[in-house]
Amino acid sequence: MKPRPRGRTTLLIAAAAVLGIAGGTAVGYGVQADRAPTPLPALSQPNLAYPAKALPADKVPDPLPVSQDRQRKTDGDLRELLVSKPSGMRNARFPLPTKGWMSLDAYAREFKSEDYMFERLAEADVRRIAAANWSQGQHRDVGIRLVQFRSGAELGASDHANDQLGYMPYAKGGAGNEGDPIKGSGNGRYFVYKAVNKPGYLPVYQARAIAQRGDVMFDINIFDTAPISKKDIRTLAERQLERL
Repeated sequence: MKPRPRGRTTLLIAAAAVLGIAGGTAVGYGVQADRAPTPLPALSQPNLAYPAKALPADKVPDPLPVSQDRQRKTDGDLRELLVSKPSGMRNARFPLPTKGWMSLDAYAREFKSEDYMFERLAEADVRRIAAANWSQGQHRDVGIRLVQFRSGAELGASDHANDQLGYMPYAKGGAGNEGDPIKGSGNGRYFVYKAVNKPGYLPVYQARAIAQRGDVMFDINIFDTAPISKKDIRTLAERQLERL
């Protein structure tokens, strides 16, 4: 879009607008100065409480159902909000998590900079971490983490999600692409990595989804020796988001 021409006419109109605002302000101050001062109301006044009388018991509105009150959902057993393991899937090859819970140090060890991650999340006031792992097919492993933060000055869940999303576009440490948005989320995205090939080993494929809703951030990873479709990680991410 081309910029507007700034000829003599344009400058005159701009100058007139500025002078008009200044002139109006000066007149306003003059009128106000000639008026007698208006006394301020007392700081303490009766009958300012709301409501004046408590509502009768039969008129008190019912609390929102759990389906509409997000805080009531996440204040319960966080493990119940994990996506359920699909039928026919096997238990994970690794023992973590324990009964659906994961400690902060165990979660931090899943990152390369585990010391930094532990300190960062502890400062952000992590409340608890619910987790699920399962295996399917010959080599596919799925891991889901729900990381919940206590309410406070920091927006822990959104900060943690944005920290993880921030490096995902880079090839070193990330997926090497911008990913795709998770439908229904404000900041969520899912990613499919390029295969990692090493001599003497099967190729490793990975997909990851990251999003935040309220005080909970979720992180989903899929690993396989065969290609992972976008549909697989997208569907899992959308199902998890619906439960939060």
